[in-house]
Amino acid sequence: MEILSGLEPQKVFEYFEKLCRVPHGSGNTKQISDLCVDFARELGLACRQDQVNNVVIWKEASPGYENAAPVILQGHIDMVCVKTADCPKDMAKEGLDLATDGEWIWAEKTSLGGDNGIAVAMILAILADNDLPHPPLEAVFTVDEEVGMDGAFALDCSDLKGRKLLNLDSEEEGVFTVSCAGGVRLDCVLPAGEEPVDPGEACYAVTLSGLLGGHSGGEIHKGRASANQVMGRVLYSAMERLGAMRVADIRGGRFENVICAYNQAKVAVPGDRAAEFEAFIKQFDGILKNEYAGCDGGITLECEKTLLDAARSPEATARMLHVLLALPQGVQAMNTDFPGLVQTSLNLGVMGMEEDGLHFSFSVRSCIASQKEMMVQRVAAIVEFGGGTVSQRGNYPGWQYVRDSVLREDVLAAYRQISGKEGRIEATHGGLECGLFIEKIPGLDAVSAGPELHDIHSPQERLSVGSTQRVYQMVREFLKRSR
Repeated sequence: MEILSGLEPQKVFEYFEKLCRVPHGSGNTKQISDLCVDFARELGLACRQDQVNNVVIWKEASPGYENAAPVILQGHIDMVCVKTADCPKDMAKEGLDLATDGEWIWAEKTSLGGDNGIAVAMILAILADNDLPHPPLEAVFTVDEEVGMDGAFALDCSDLKGRKLLNLDSEEEGVFTVSCAGGVRLDCVLPAGEEPVDPGEACYAVTLSGLLGGHSGGEIHKGRASANQVMGRVLYSAMERLGAMRVADIRGGRFENVICAYNQAKVAVPGDRAAEFEAFIKQFDGILKNEYAGCDGGITLECEKTLLDAARSPEATARMLHVLLALPQGVQAMNTDFPGLVQTSLNLGVMGMEEDGLHFSFSVRSCIASQKEMMVQRVAAIVEFGGGTVSQRGNYPGWQYVRDSVLREDVLAAYRQISGKEGRIEATHGGLECGLFIEKIPGLDAVSAGPELHDIHSPQERLSVGSTQRVYQMVREFLKRSR
């Protein structure tokens, strides 16, 4: 049964539902990429699919628009796969369970992937519409945007003729993004070997849960707790209280650009301090509930006894916890040109103990290149001082604001025509692929827009039906004006 069949625009939601039926998390995009290629072939449109699964589809201009400048419509086909603790779905193999109340769309117990599946659906609907007046169209669908913009990095742009790019990867209707932060991912390792657990030690699993999480670009300013950072603080404080403790495991998060909502650590403590440890965890649960009452009120810290064969030495544990406590997290500077905009931040998104030691990764963002580099230096200084190593990947440029833009004025006029409202020009702390396209295509002008999406990258993600309709009509109006 088609869940979205009664919603308008009908073609947009038909394509969105088809996209949601196939798994398409970052790094798992072959199936959805092939779906886009099949779509192009069915309509007889020229198409190119590269080795990493990026797809480019061309559609010739409609009658009367043959001499118009080409327009690039762009979105990414990968999504962040997040689910609730009780969700049995294998998101690497199964599609989503969509639901709607007619006003909002969501997926049961998982993220929706409206970021950025709804952009792909809107572009496919436009390509399939033979009655819409439009200039030559170049539809660009990139992969693995959510894990470092790998698709955009790999994309060959030499056969793209457009110098106007409408990116549909924004999440607030009426807000048109014209600048974004650059970013880089940092992979850190703190080496530590295992030692057997002593029979006299008491072993515990410590769990931090109930956090909201969210997008590390769009929601880092909301003060939400990072389970990875908070767990480091909890364990450091426990070590300080008990005088001795050994970490066997500490694990949380799957994506660097998602604020970690769950972490579980396993520790060994002196047997005669077990009751004190349990009392400490209960006390610290109250401390966290008080600190995060206004922004992450569901935070819960608890422990239960478990069995362990091995743990890291007290010395290695102390070194790791000192590093974790010292590492920065969250907003580091606010932008003075755009009040309320985060200028520089970092997010400790992924953490896990492996055989050789503790591995963890950051997403660093800044619209100021020198501040981005400063945060890289700061993380490296702390980790290397603790005996670890730091490597970089996915270093992408920011997108500088252009004061004079014909494209921007045309998009704003189209939105005014459809909504009766004035659009708002903003910069974003989130990462967008526009900066990479601008580097690859000389003279490219870009604007990013999109429908209302809330709580992206979380099981609470939801997409506004009415907003999708308005933004889709805005894109159509913009294309009609692009003679």
